[in-house]
Amino acid sequence: MKKCVETVGFLVFLQGVAGLLYEWTGWFRLGTLVARLDFLQGYALFVHIVLVVTGGALMVAADSIRS
Repeated sequence: MKKCVETVGFLVFLQGVAGLLYEWTGWFRLGTLVARLDFLQGYALFVHIVLVVTGGALMVAADSIRS
């Protein structure tokens, strides 16, 4: 279970970082899921920041899970 939470946290963190790269530079759209969702277009930067923080929190919280 610990590895699963760490993996999900890493993937969420990676989506957030890729999205921030896309928002700031305009490239790397292929790796972002939020950039493809039309209803999040006005809030994309905020959503990417939330994804980075959530992914980091999941990776830290995975350490408290006992194997």
